[in-house]
Amino acid sequence: MTAELLEELALGAKRGQLKLHVINYLLRHRTATMSDIAKELSVSAPTASRILQELIDAGCVQEEGKLEIEAGRFPMLFGLKPEGGYFIGVDVKRSYINIGLINLQSELLEVEYDLPFVLENTPEAVEEICRIIDEFITRTGRQRSEILNININIPGRINPATGHSYTLFNFYSDQALSEVLGKRLGTRVSIDNDTRGMAFGEFTQGCGKGADVHNALYVNVSWGLGLGMIIDHEIYLGKSGFSGELGHISVYDNQILCHCGKKGCLETEVSGQAMCRKLEARIRAGESSSLSAVLAEGRSITLSDLLQACAQEDMLCLQVLSEIGLQLGKQIANLINVFNPELVIVGGSLADAGGYFTQQIEASVRTYSLSLVTRDTRIATATLGDRAGLVGACMLARTRRFAE
Repeated sequence: MTAELLEELALGAKRGQLKLHVINYLLRHRTATMSDIAKELSVSAPTASRILQELIDAGCVQEEGKLEIEAGRFPMLFGLKPEGGYFIGVDVKRSYINIGLINLQSELLEVEYDLPFVLENTPEAVEEICRIIDEFITRTGRQRSEILNININIPGRINPATGHSYTLFNFYSDQALSEVLGKRLGTRVSIDNDTRGMAFGEFTQGCGKGADVHNALYVNVSWGLGLGMIIDHEIYLGKSGFSGELGHISVYDNQILCHCGKKGCLETEVSGQAMCRKLEARIRAGESSSLSAVLAEGRSITLSDLLQACAQEDMLCLQVLSEIGLQLGKQIANLINVFNPELVIVGGSLADAGGYFTQQIEASVRTYSLSLVTRDTRIATATLGDRAGLVGACMLARTRRFAE
């Protein structure tokens, strides 16, 4: 994709906007005929033909063969040129980073998992993220000019529209974090919340791929509890980018202080952190578990310990997991009653428990939701696992680069 085309798209003039619309149409539909483009743009066939040719000349679009029809001449199909541009997705976790590269047709070309990293709210951690990205770009062999956008998923409250992070790395008072990162890396950078990244990954390349789904909810149950919402194929951000704070809905009168500073949040009873706390309390009260030895050694139970015990069918762990699933299902039933989505995806660390967790949620949803509303809603366990955030970051990098 030529620098001239990118500049034309950025200027916002009418012809550039038409070309941008064609690119987004092909991002959604993969291929289209000239007639499809003319109809989508509400322009004449000759105008659509000229726009397509200009995009071909700029290295953005290519011919994809002919569409076989029953009668008449076979029309030419057009699609995005894979090597027309590349996008990097970065998924920042608390103890590692996943990073990958896709092309213009969203094919995952390069990927590296579990790169060592310690998430701390310091300028040094920001520099370490940049160093990891720099070295990854070098290993891919791509020129910096070929990379059209880098999207970085970060935990906490993020406003993707302005590029500001309000939970982590918010010490650049006069600059947005995305701007700081862009200057350091020498390319365009966007940022988003990690749960929304996971939601977009599952929607585009996981549970939602190939399905006729327009609206979906992604519930991320890990150490905390988050929600990603897809409305009419697009991530819903809210006015300030803070949508999806499911874990901080006030539900309980339990006087447990949440890390947000409030009491009674849903996350205090429904999350990996809550499960570890409840399990430790029941073991100390005399109940038996394979994790009793962990407390006897003076250690705290970690989420990794808990997941391993569930996989080994520890009865106490599964009982606590079941209780949390039933409580979460009640709140998901409320969300279904409000949004009436086609798909609810249960993801995150706790969702890896062999589908057992999702079964408990489904049972609770059937109890508390309106049957007429739930009838057309499918509840599914996430399929991408720990890859969801990386895949979503890559897809967001591409989507955000061509936002209209």
